[in-house]
Amino acid sequence: MERTGTILCGREFTPVEGRIIIDDDGRIEAIEEASVDSTDIILPAFVNGHTHIGDSIAKEAGGGLSLEELVAPPDGLKHRLLRAASREELVAAMTTSLEFMHRSGTAACLEFREGDVAGVAMLREAVTAADGAVDALAFARGSIDAMHAGDGFGASGANDAEFGDERQATREADKLFGIHAGEVDASDIDPALDLEPDFLVHMVHPEPDHLDRIDEQDVPIAVCPRSNLVTGVGLSPYTELAERTTLALGTDNVMLNSPSMFREMEFLAKLSDLSATEILRMATINGADIAGLDYGVIEPGREARLQVLDGESSNLKGAQDLVRAVVRRAGVDDICEVHTEPTAE
Repeated sequence: MERTGTILCGREFTPVEGRIIIDDDGRIEAIEEASVDSTDIILPAFVNGHTHIGDSIAKEAGGGLSLEELVAPPDGLKHRLLRAASREELVAAMTTSLEFMHRSGTAACLEFREGDVAGVAMLREAVTAADGAVDALAFARGSIDAMHAGDGFGASGANDAEFGDERQATREADKLFGIHAGEVDASDIDPALDLEPDFLVHMVHPEPDHLDRIDEQDVPIAVCPRSNLVTGVGLSPYTELAERTTLALGTDNVMLNSPSMFREMEFLAKLSDLSATEILRMATINGADIAGLDYGVIEPGREARLQVLDGESSNLKGAQDLVRAVVRRAGVDDICEVHTEPTAE
Protein backbone atom coordinates (compact mmCIF):
# COMPACT_ATOMS: atom_id res chain seq x y z
CA MET A 1 0.00 0.00 0.00
CA GLU A 2 1.17 3.54 -0.65
CA ARG A 3 0.00 7.07 0.00
CA THR A 4 1.21 10.12 -1.89
CA GLY A 5 1.39 13.78 -1.02
CA THR A 6 3.56 15.94 1.19
CA ILE A 7 4.84 13.80 4.05
CA LEU A 8 5.82 15.39 7.37
CA CYS A 9 8.85 13.20 8.13
CA GLY A 10 10.86 12.51 11.25
CA ARG A 11 10.94 14.35 14.54
CA GLU A 12 11.24 17.73 12.83
CA PHE A 13 8.28 17.05 10.49
CA THR A 14 10.36 17.90 7.43
CA PRO A 15 7.99 18.24 4.43
CA VAL A 16 8.87 15.72 1.72
CA GLU A 17 6.86 15.52 -1.49
CA GLY A 18 6.54 11.92 -2.56
CA ARG A 19 5.11 8.61 -1.45
CA ILE A 20 5.08 6.53 1.68
CA ILE A 21 5.18 2.75 1.19
CA ILE A 22 3.44 0.59 3.81
CA ASP A 23 4.19 -3.14 3.92
CA ASP A 24 1.76 -5.98 4.55
CA ASP A 25 2.51 -5.86 8.30
CA GLY A 26 1.38 -2.24 8.52
CA ARG A 27 4.88 -0.79 8.86
CA ILE A 28 6.51 2.02 6.93
CA GLU A 29 8.74 0.30 4.39
CA ALA A 30 10.08 3.40 2.65
CA ILE A 31 9.61 7.11 2.08
CA GLU A 32 10.35 8.05 -1.53
CA GLU A 33 10.87 11.65 -2.60
CA ALA A 34 9.19 12.26 -5.95
CA SER A 35 6.99 14.69 -7.83
CA VAL A 36 3.37 13.58 -7.28
CA ASP A 37 -0.04 14.88 -8.25
CA SER A 38 -1.52 14.61 -4.75
CA THR A 39 -1.82 17.70 -2.56
CA ASP A 40 -2.60 15.61 0.53
CA ILE A 41 -0.66 16.21 3.74
CA ILE A 42 0.47 13.03 5.51
CA LEU A 43 1.39 13.23 9.19
CA PRO A 44 1.55 10.91 12.20
CA ALA A 45 -1.67 10.08 13.98
CA PHE A 46 -1.94 11.71 17.39
CA VAL A 47 -1.09 10.20 20.76
CA ASN A 48 -3.26 11.86 23.41
CA GLY A 49 -1.02 12.12 26.47
CA HIS A 50 -3.76 12.28 29.13
CA THR A 51 -7.44 11.41 29.07
CA HIS A 52 -10.34 10.55 31.34
CA ILE A 53 -12.99 9.20 28.97
CA GLY A 54 -15.11 7.52 31.64
CA ASP A 55 -16.95 10.79 32.23
CA SER A 56 -18.10 10.86 28.58
CA ILE A 57 -21.57 10.36 30.08
CA ALA A 58 -21.45 13.88 31.56
CA LYS A 59 -20.27 16.24 28.83
CA GLU A 60 -20.49 19.88 29.95
CA ALA A 61 -21.95 18.98 33.34
CA GLY A 62 -20.98 21.09 36.32
CA GLY A 63 -20.43 24.45 34.70
CA GLY A 64 -19.01 26.94 37.20
CA LEU A 65 -17.86 24.35 39.72
CA SER A 66 -14.32 24.33 41.09
CA LEU A 67 -11.87 21.58 40.21
CA GLU A 68 -12.43 19.91 43.58
CA GLU A 69 -16.20 20.08 43.19
CA LEU A 70 -15.93 18.62 39.69
CA VAL A 71 -13.48 15.74 39.97
CA ALA A 72 -12.06 15.25 43.48
CA PRO A 73 -12.53 11.68 44.74
CA PRO A 74 -14.66 10.28 46.16
CA ASP A 75 -17.61 12.67 45.92
CA GLY A 76 -16.82 15.20 43.19
CA LEU A 77 -19.61 15.56 40.62
CA LYS A 78 -17.79 13.31 38.18
CA HIS A 79 -17.55 10.45 40.68
CA ARG A 80 -21.19 10.76 41.71
CA LEU A 81 -22.27 10.60 38.08
CA LEU A 82 -20.04 7.60 37.44
CA ARG A 83 -21.56 5.74 40.39
CA ALA A 84 -25.07 6.54 39.21
CA ALA A 85 -24.52 5.32 35.63
CA SER A 86 -24.99 1.72 34.56
CA ARG A 87 -22.15 -0.34 33.15
CA GLU A 88 -23.83 -0.31 29.74
CA GLU A 89 -24.14 3.48 29.77
CA LEU A 90 -20.49 3.92 30.70
CA VAL A 91 -19.21 1.55 28.00
CA ALA A 92 -21.44 3.09 25.35
CA ALA A 93 -20.27 6.61 26.21
CA MET A 94 -16.61 5.62 26.16
CA THR A 95 -17.11 3.88 22.84
CA THR A 96 -18.52 7.07 21.35
CA SER A 97 -15.52 9.07 22.54
CA LEU A 98 -13.07 6.52 21.13
CA GLU A 99 -14.88 6.62 17.79
CA PHE A 100 -14.60 10.41 17.75
CA MET A 101 -10.93 10.24 18.66
CA HIS A 102 -10.29 7.92 15.73
CA ARG A 103 -12.17 10.16 13.29
CA SER A 104 -10.18 13.16 14.52
CA GLY A 105 -6.81 11.53 13.92
CA THR A 106 -5.88 9.89 17.24
CA ALA A 107 -4.16 6.51 17.33
CA ALA A 108 -3.66 6.16 21.10
CA CYS A 109 -4.46 7.71 24.46
CA LEU A 110 -2.99 7.40 27.94
CA GLU A 111 -6.20 6.86 29.86
CA PHE A 112 -6.33 7.34 33.65
CA ARG A 113 -8.94 4.70 34.35
CA GLU A 114 -11.30 4.87 37.30
CA GLY A 115 -13.31 1.93 38.58
CA ASP A 116 -10.61 -0.52 39.65
CA VAL A 117 -10.44 -3.86 37.81
CA ALA A 118 -14.00 -3.46 36.53
CA GLY A 119 -13.09 -0.07 35.09
CA VAL A 120 -10.25 -1.59 33.09
CA ALA A 121 -12.61 -4.27 31.78
CA MET A 122 -15.12 -1.61 30.69
CA LEU A 123 -12.42 0.28 28.82
CA ARG A 124 -11.33 -2.90 27.05
CA GLU A 125 -14.96 -3.53 26.05
CA ALA A 126 -15.29 0.00 24.70
CA VAL A 127 -12.09 -0.38 22.66
CA THR A 128 -13.46 -3.56 21.11
CA ALA A 129 -16.81 -1.90 20.38
CA ALA A 130 -14.92 0.92 18.65
CA ASP A 131 -13.19 -1.69 16.42
CA GLY A 132 -9.85 -1.29 18.18
CA ALA A 133 -8.99 1.79 16.15
CA VAL A 134 -7.56 3.59 19.20
CA ASP A 135 -5.00 2.07 21.56
CA ALA A 136 -6.48 3.13 24.91
CA LEU A 137 -3.76 2.38 27.47
CA ALA A 138 -5.32 1.81 30.89
CA PHE A 139 -3.46 3.57 33.70
CA ALA A 140 -5.66 2.02 36.33
CA ARG A 141 -6.71 3.31 39.73
CA GLY A 142 -8.17 1.72 42.79
CA SER A 143 -5.83 -1.19 43.47
CA ILE A 144 -2.66 -2.97 42.51
CA ASP A 145 -4.85 -5.66 40.96
CA ALA A 146 -6.27 -3.01 38.63
CA MET A 147 -2.73 -2.04 37.61
CA HIS A 148 -2.00 -5.66 36.75
CA ALA A 149 -5.20 -5.81 34.69
CA GLY A 150 -4.25 -2.61 32.88
CA ASP A 151 -1.14 -1.08 31.37
CA GLY A 152 0.09 0.79 34.43
CA PHE A 153 -1.05 2.88 37.38
CA GLY A 154 -2.47 6.41 37.14
CA ALA A 155 -2.41 8.11 40.54
CA SER A 156 -4.71 10.99 41.38
CA GLY A 157 -2.12 12.99 43.34
CA ALA A 158 0.34 12.66 46.19
CA ASN A 159 -1.90 14.62 48.57
CA ASP A 160 -4.59 11.94 48.21
CA ALA A 161 -2.46 8.97 49.29
CA GLU A 162 1.16 7.84 49.54
CA PHE A 163 1.13 5.46 46.53
CA GLY A 164 4.46 3.90 47.54
CA ASP A 165 3.13 0.36 47.31
CA GLU A 166 1.57 1.04 43.93
CA ARG A 167 4.82 2.53 42.64
CA GLN A 168 6.81 -0.49 43.76
CA ALA A 169 4.24 -2.82 42.20
CA THR A 170 4.57 -1.10 38.82
CA ARG A 171 8.35 -1.52 38.95
CA GLU A 172 7.99 -5.22 39.70
CA ALA A 173 5.43 -5.61 36.91
CA ASP A 174 7.55 -3.55 34.48
CA LYS A 175 4.64 -1.18 33.93
CA LEU A 176 4.40 2.61 33.92
CA PHE A 177 3.46 4.84 36.85
CA GLY A 178 1.98 8.28 36.20
CA ILE A 179 0.67 10.81 38.70
CA HIS A 180 -1.10 14.17 38.72
CA ALA A 181 1.08 16.89 40.26
CA GLY A 182 1.05 20.65 40.63
CA GLU A 183 -2.46 21.06 39.27
CA VAL A 184 -4.03 23.17 42.02
CA ASP A 185 -0.87 24.28 43.84
CA ALA A 186 2.73 23.18 44.43
CA SER A 187 2.11 21.15 47.59
CA ASP A 188 2.01 17.72 45.92
CA ILE A 189 4.94 18.15 43.51
CA ASP A 190 7.83 17.08 45.76
CA PRO A 191 6.07 13.98 47.10
CA ALA A 192 5.10 13.06 43.53
CA LEU A 193 8.71 13.41 42.40
CA ASP A 194 9.86 11.38 45.40
CA LEU A 195 7.99 8.43 43.86
CA GLU A 196 10.24 8.68 40.78
CA PRO A 197 7.27 8.45 38.41
CA ASP A 198 7.56 7.59 34.74
CA PHE A 199 5.59 10.73 33.92
CA LEU A 200 3.68 13.57 35.55
CA VAL A 201 0.40 15.20 34.56
CA HIS A 202 -0.48 18.93 34.56
CA MET A 203 2.39 20.68 36.43
CA VAL A 204 0.70 24.09 36.47
CA HIS A 205 2.46 25.44 39.58
CA PRO A 206 6.11 24.35 39.65
CA GLU A 207 8.53 26.48 41.62
CA PRO A 208 12.21 26.90 40.64
CA ASP A 209 13.37 23.97 42.79
CA HIS A 210 10.71 21.77 41.21
CA LEU A 211 11.94 22.69 37.74
CA ASP A 212 15.43 21.69 38.83
CA ARG A 213 14.19 18.33 40.12
CA ILE A 214 12.21 17.69 36.92
CA ASP A 215 15.36 18.39 34.93
CA GLU A 216 17.54 16.18 37.15
CA GLN A 217 15.06 13.29 37.12
CA ASP A 218 14.31 13.74 33.41
CA VAL A 219 10.65 13.02 34.06
CA PRO A 220 8.27 13.83 31.16
CA ILE A 221 5.04 15.75 31.67
CA ALA A 222 1.64 15.62 29.98
CA VAL A 223 0.12 19.11 29.96
CA CYS A 224 -3.59 19.83 29.45
CA PRO A 225 -4.06 23.54 28.65
CA ARG A 226 -7.80 23.65 27.89
CA SER A 227 -8.68 21.65 30.99
CA ASN A 228 -6.55 23.85 33.22
CA LEU A 229 -8.24 26.95 31.86
CA VAL A 230 -11.74 25.51 32.28
CA THR A 231 -11.10 24.48 35.89
CA GLY A 232 -9.49 27.82 36.72
CA VAL A 233 -6.22 26.43 38.08
CA GLY A 234 -4.04 28.44 35.69
CA LEU A 235 -1.70 27.54 32.86
CA SER A 236 1.59 25.67 33.00
CA PRO A 237 4.87 27.51 32.32
CA TYR A 238 5.16 25.70 29.00
CA THR A 239 8.39 27.26 27.77
CA GLU A 240 10.22 26.67 31.05
CA LEU A 241 8.99 23.08 31.23
CA ALA A 242 9.93 22.39 27.61
CA GLU A 243 13.46 23.63 28.34
CA ARG A 244 13.76 21.05 31.14
CA THR A 245 11.98 17.93 29.91
CA THR A 246 9.78 16.24 27.33
CA LEU A 247 6.22 17.52 27.11
CA ALA A 248 3.22 15.61 25.79
CA LEU A 249 -0.20 17.05 25.13
CA GLY A 250 -3.45 15.73 26.60
CA THR A 251 -7.13 16.67 26.47
CA ASP A 252 -8.00 15.43 29.99
CA ASN A 253 -11.66 14.91 30.97
CA VAL A 254 -14.24 14.46 28.21
CA MET A 255 -16.61 15.98 30.75
CA LEU A 256 -14.76 19.28 30.27
CA ASN A 257 -13.36 19.18 26.72
CA SER A 258 -13.74 17.28 23.49
CA PRO A 259 -10.89 14.78 23.01
CA SER A 260 -9.71 16.69 19.94
CA MET A 261 -5.96 17.07 19.62
CA PHE A 262 -6.49 19.62 16.86
CA ARG A 263 -8.29 21.90 19.31
CA GLU A 264 -5.68 21.30 21.99
CA MET A 265 -2.81 22.14 19.64
CA GLU A 266 -4.44 25.32 18.36
CA PHE A 267 -5.21 26.48 21.87
CA LEU A 268 -1.66 25.90 23.07
CA ALA A 269 -0.15 27.51 19.96
CA LYS A 270 -2.10 30.71 20.53
CA LEU A 271 -1.37 31.11 24.23
CA SER A 272 2.28 30.05 24.38
CA ASP A 273 5.62 30.79 22.75
CA LEU A 274 6.21 27.17 21.79
CA SER A 275 6.93 26.56 18.12
CA ALA A 276 4.47 24.73 15.89
CA THR A 277 7.02 21.95 15.46
CA GLU A 278 7.35 21.49 19.23
CA ILE A 279 3.56 21.44 19.68
CA LEU A 280 3.04 18.87 16.92
CA ARG A 281 5.79 16.79 18.52
CA MET A 282 3.92 17.04 21.85
CA ALA A 283 0.78 15.74 20.15
CA THR A 284 2.47 12.78 18.46
CA ILE A 285 5.95 11.41 19.13
CA ASN A 286 6.36 12.65 22.71
CA GLY A 287 3.26 10.87 23.97
CA ALA A 288 4.31 7.78 22.03
CA ASP A 289 7.76 7.92 23.63
CA ILE A 290 6.28 8.11 27.14
CA ALA A 291 4.10 5.08 26.49
CA GLY A 292 6.76 3.10 24.62
CA LEU A 293 4.75 3.00 21.39
CA ASP A 294 6.38 2.34 18.04
CA TYR A 295 4.62 5.14 16.20
CA GLY A 296 3.96 8.88 16.46
CA VAL A 297 6.65 9.66 13.88
CA ILE A 298 6.99 8.89 10.18
CA GLU A 299 10.20 6.92 9.73
CA PRO A 300 11.02 3.66 7.94
CA GLY A 301 10.44 0.67 10.19
CA ARG A 302 7.82 2.37 12.36
CA GLU A 303 4.19 1.32 12.57
CA ALA A 304 2.19 3.26 9.99
CA ARG A 305 -0.29 5.05 12.25
CA LEU A 306 -1.05 8.00 9.98
CA GLN A 307 -3.59 10.64 9.15
CA VAL A 308 -4.05 12.22 5.73
CA LEU A 309 -5.30 15.79 5.41
CA ASP A 310 -6.79 17.35 2.30
CA GLY A 311 -4.34 20.06 1.31
CA GLU A 312 -6.95 21.47 -1.05
CA SER A 313 -9.64 21.88 1.62
CA SER A 314 -11.10 25.35 2.00
CA ASN A 315 -9.29 25.61 5.31
CA LEU A 316 -5.80 24.46 4.24
CA LYS A 317 -5.51 25.47 0.58
CA GLY A 318 -2.79 28.07 0.16
CA ALA A 319 -0.97 27.22 3.40
CA GLN A 320 2.66 28.33 3.18
CA ASP A 321 3.94 26.60 6.31
CA LEU A 322 2.35 23.15 6.55
CA VAL A 323 3.38 22.36 10.13
CA ARG A 324 2.09 25.70 11.34
CA ALA A 325 -1.14 25.19 9.38
CA VAL A 326 -1.67 21.72 10.88
CA VAL A 327 -1.13 23.01 14.41
CA ARG A 328 -3.00 26.32 14.24
CA ARG A 329 -5.88 25.77 11.84
CA ALA A 330 -6.42 22.14 10.78
CA GLY A 331 -9.37 20.17 12.12
CA VAL A 332 -11.38 17.00 11.73
CA ASP A 333 -13.13 18.35 8.62
CA ASP A 334 -9.76 18.46 6.84
CA ILE A 335 -9.11 14.75 7.37
CA CYS A 336 -9.63 12.50 4.37
CA GLU A 337 -8.20 9.32 5.90
CA VAL A 338 -7.04 7.99 9.26
CA HIS A 339 -4.86 4.90 9.19
CA THR A 340 -4.51 3.59 12.74
CA GLU A 341 -4.92 -0.15 12.37
CA PRO A 342 -2.45 -2.11 14.53
CA THR A 343 0.46 -3.90 12.99
CA ALA A 344 -0.51 -7.40 11.85
CA GLU A 345 0.47 -10.18 14.22
